[in-house]
Amino acid sequence: MDDRKLQVLRAIVTDYVSSQEPVGSKALVDKHDLGVSPATVRNDMAALEEEGYITQPHTSAGRIPTDKGYRLFVDRLGTVKPLSTAEQRAIQTFLSGALDLDDILLRTVRLLAQATQQVAIVQYPTLSHSTVRHVELVSLSTTRVLLVLITSTGRVEQRSLEVPELDEDSLGEMRSRLNVAAAGKTPEEAGANLSGLLTALSEPTLPLGRVVVTALLEMLGSETSTRMVIGGMPYLTRYAADPGSMKPVLEALEEQVVLLTLLGEATSDAVTVRIGQENPFKELQTTSVVASGYGSRATLGVVGPTRMDYPSTMASVRAVARYVGRFLAQG
Repeated sequence: MDDRKLQVLRAIVTDYVSSQEPVGSKALVDKHDLGVSPATVRNDMAALEEEGYITQPHTSAGRIPTDKGYRLFVDRLGTVKPLSTAEQRAIQTFLSGALDLDDILLRTVRLLAQATQQVAIVQYPTLSHSTVRHVELVSLSTTRVLLVLITSTGRVEQRSLEVPELDEDSLGEMRSRLNVAAAGKTPEEAGANLSGLLTALSEPTLPLGRVVVTALLEMLGSETSTRMVIGGMPYLTRYAADPGSMKPVLEALEEQVVLLTLLGEATSDAVTVRIGQENPFKELQTTSVVASGYGSRATLGVVGPTRMDYPSTMASVRAVARYVGRFLAQG
């Protein structure tokens, strides 16, 4: 595509995102310094429409971008614009008051939703870049215990386990040995220590140990966290003429597997954008997803209408991901 037609497409995308109304050639000439006559702009719009980058929703109406048009617009953005110093400071200040991992991620979701006016999704980080702070065993009954794993990032994982009938002495021994083996260690180091732990247990504690060690090894070995935080759902309904049309989208976003798939391709060194028909879920093909990785194999992103402000949204997602990643690394 030549530079002039690309300039016309950029103007159409910008105006449509801003006004939410189809864009006509006269408006483009009046608002943008395109350096050509209205007739030339009309010819360029006709060519863009023929090539599938814009479409005319109604007879005698202006044009709106297609998914293909948005894709070209995003691909030709070049670099993602940086946030202003004030915006960067606001992110840092908002996150700095967090108490633990849950609080950090809740703040991140609120921040991202407010900054972009979209639905925000944040995946919990994996354990691989943290150390074990403490392992706790809590007796719930004579045949059930609660296994609690606390990491250096403040993450808390817990699992209720059915165990052979136990007594307080066995529980105390197991708790002590688990912390000797795991506390202060990386998941890999703790896993190696735990694998040899069973041979050191006393006979009465061994049945309990088999169940607990197996469960703890699974918790430590998890490569991908399936826990997600989501916020800003009401923002989606603002973009629909009929709020009821958003029901399938909202229902899809309640499915964990959908969220994991949407964010799954993102990496910490780039912002990924999936537009409209590029989404694998039919219910979400009227939306776009902007995502980035942060920290230890975890991702965050936003879901909004295809007519979103891509430059601003991409900048916000990238900046928040970087700040959250640094914040967790410092913790």
